[in-house]
Amino acid sequence: MKDSNKLILGNIIKLTRSSEKKFKLGNFKGAIDDKMKANAILKSKSSDEKIIEKYREELSRLYSSKFDLIFDHKLKIDEIKKNEIVKMLKQKSK
Repeated sequence: MKDSNKLILGNIIKLTRSSEKKFKLGNFKGAIDDKMKANAILKSKSSDEKIIEKYREELSRLYSSKFDLIFDHKLKIDEIKKNEIVKMLKQKSK
């Protein structure tokens, strides 16, 4: 049973990664098809809570680099500080 769960989880993860790659390459229909297949496997009776939980963990690893709000906020703060320094230097140079 454990082997079949690993196989199911592996198929779901492969489909999800394939969907992401296709989306990045502009193959939107292929991306949607792969995502629909992954969701169908998840909703089937053969998927249990452990598989769903491991799939969620994999999704968080897959998307964590895309949505790093702290890093984005740091960039915004740096840009604000740059503008303040430029204003201060312009005032001093007058």
